[in-house]
Amino acid sequence: MLKQHFSGSTTFKRAWGSVLLTVALTLGGCSGLPELQDETSGWSAQKLYAEAKDNLNDGNYERAVKLFETLESRYPFGRYAQQAQLEVAYAYYKDNEPISAIAACDRFIKLHPNHPNVDYAYYLKGLANFNDDLGLLGNLIEQDMSERDPQAARDAFLAFKELITRFPDSKYAEDSRARMNYLLNALASNEVHVAKYYMKREAWVASANRAREVLKNYPDAPALEEALAIMVVSYDKLHLTDLRDDTLRVMNLNFPNSKYAKGVDLEGRPWYSLW
Repeated sequence: MLKQHFSGSTTFKRAWGSVLLTVALTLGGCSGLPELQDETSGWSAQKLYAEAKDNLNDGNYERAVKLFETLESRYPFGRYAQQAQLEVAYAYYKDNEPISAIAACDRFIKLHPNHPNVDYAYYLKGLANFNDDLGLLGNLIEQDMSERDPQAARDAFLAFKELITRFPDSKYAEDSRARMNYLLNALASNEVHVAKYYMKREAWVASANRAREVLKNYPDAPALEEALAIMVVSYDKLHLTDLRDDTLRVMNLNFPNSKYAKGVDLEGRPWYSLW
């Protein structure tokens, strides 16, 4: 009798446990459901695009991104989806999210290499890397682009170069060329900035090598004058007189009135000691 009661009790516990587990799973599944119906439910592609565009124009970039992404997920085919992919890149750019903007541009270029507006994707990718305003902090400290990590400048240059190579008549080509010139000067100045860093530490081989990069890669940049001067001093410190004299001749030929050719400032100090 006791054995029968125990067995029935065990069966009851198992059955009750199954009920509790079912209730728990049901409640857990319900907790993941949205509390309210999505306000965009039933919206057409045109309405989603118009609403996203309005938010973009009003500066509500985060909401614009969500609406553009919703549009693409619900209506993955057609002109609205393609345009949304490009608009979302611009929204990320305006929202100071350059990494997301660049990724969105790369995705658009990969998916639509022959799209009529693919030139804009290259241009926007260049802008996102260029980051010409540097943000609020950059404006406050007036940071020189030549003193920053040059990788973004190189990536921007390549994006602009791709644009003007593939689409020389694009309406973005002229501005891209101007930005490329600026970037070339900035990259050359960066090499000079690093070379001067090595000069301060009397690492003459390193300073000569970094300055030589300007002569090799950026021969038309304004920074070339100072780069040649750094090479002259570095070779002199290394007792490489032939290289020193050859570089000095190049400097005198290209910059006959160079202040660096004089070797000293008005107080008689070596010009590089002012750093």
